[in-house]
Amino acid sequence: MAKKNVHVVPNGKGWAVKPEGAAKPLSTHRTQGAASDAGRKVAKQNQSELVIHRPNGQIRDKDSYGSDPYPPKDTKH
Repeated sequence: MAKKNVHVVPNGKGWAVKPEGAAKPLSTHRTQGAASDAGRKVAKQNQSELVIHRPNGQIRDKDSYGSDPYPPKDTKH
């Protein structure tokens, strides 16, 4: 898979891990936490960005696993 952002999005009664622009999810999960963990692994493998959405579709959080030329200071970790 190319370096596409990986999104954790609501999917019916659960959560899905979808690469940006993909029609079908890579995986589905019962909880957002489980989907985030799965999405994080994919984002690290592809050196891309993980984008976690809220149940209403808004972006909740982003985390970059690529090589940023000028990364901002990470205050979450």
